[in-house]
Amino acid sequence: MKIASDVEPVKVGFLMDITVPGGDDESRSMSPMRKAFELVFKDAVEQGRLDRPIELIYRQAQGLPRGSVKAVIDAYEDLVNQGCVIICGPQISENTSAVKEEIERRFRVPSITMAGSDKWLGEWTFNLCNGSMSDEPAFIANLCKRNGHKTIGIFLERSTIGYEYLAFFRKFAEIEGLKIVCEATVPQNSVDALAAVAELKASGCDAVVHWGFGLGLIGFPEALEELNWDPPRYMSTAFETGYANEFLLKVFTGWVGCEQYDEENPVGQAFLDRYEKAYGVRPEYYMPVLIHDIANCMVEAIADAKPLSPRGVKEAMERIKMLPAASGSAGTRISFGQWTRRGWMGAGYLTARQFTGDGYKTVLKGRFLG
Repeated sequence: MKIASDVEPVKVGFLMDITVPGGDDESRSMSPMRKAFELVFKDAVEQGRLDRPIELIYRQAQGLPRGSVKAVIDAYEDLVNQGCVIICGPQISENTSAVKEEIERRFRVPSITMAGSDKWLGEWTFNLCNGSMSDEPAFIANLCKRNGHKTIGIFLERSTIGYEYLAFFRKFAEIEGLKIVCEATVPQNSVDALAAVAELKASGCDAVVHWGFGLGLIGFPEALEELNWDPPRYMSTAFETGYANEFLLKVFTGWVGCEQYDEENPVGQAFLDRYEKAYGVRPEYYMPVLIHDIANCMVEAIADAKPLSPRGVKEAMERIKMLPAASGSAGTRISFGQWTRRGWMGAGYLTARQFTGDGYKTVLKGRFLG
């Protein structure tokens, strides 16, 4: 009977709280995200995991570092008012703390982010971070040790995440026997890196490690050329911004950055097989597989929600255990719990990749050198 089949879709929100300068966000970045979400939701209905379709409601705001926190909170509130039972976002660590306060104070809708700051974690706020301020420094410090570096120069953006990254890196550098010989700082939206790069070169460091959002690296290639210097250099998941922006891709050429794509992960490859069949392209980088994992968690929680309300979905998120992940190395799993808000189990969710100018290559799987 029609009365039994005529149901409203379940509404979920997606909040992107940044636009990249010079980038075509819709065609290069947002489109793969939306397509990945929609494919996971479509598969879930066709496979019988869900008995109602999902409607994805998208909002974009210009938050920090170039906009305002208020714009992000307003966009989040709009998604809540639309009736979303779970929201993906905000995605930028600079914005998460302020939005979390409003979620706990008045919105009370479960939210999951790919942002890396542990300050986001709370009763309503879950995390499938594409890296984190605590994990990436450990990964990069170990990679520097593996590659024989002993003295490190830090290229630091003066920002919340820059200093949070650095605090953890200092700890792990000591554990790995690395000596930080220079900490050169630039504004978060730098375009002139010459003085900072000259300071790094003068320090005699074996390698350069960047911490920040990535926009502080604008001007870095020109500074290297002027100083006739080409050191080994490493960076966080800020590296991934280059996938959606050709200008930043050129800025990041030669850097080894944190990633989450591993071509040997069978869950990820199976999803990309379906993606390629549906859309005719095969995006072999972190974003589609990470969105698969976030969307898959949403599906699990919606299917298990009792009732299908924000609180019901939140409590169902806590029951997700050992869900196979498309991100990271083979065998990566996702689990949450009543007091567990970060879903990745183990270090395997991170990889290291480098853009050489001719393409990307994976230089380290998600494992540590003992």
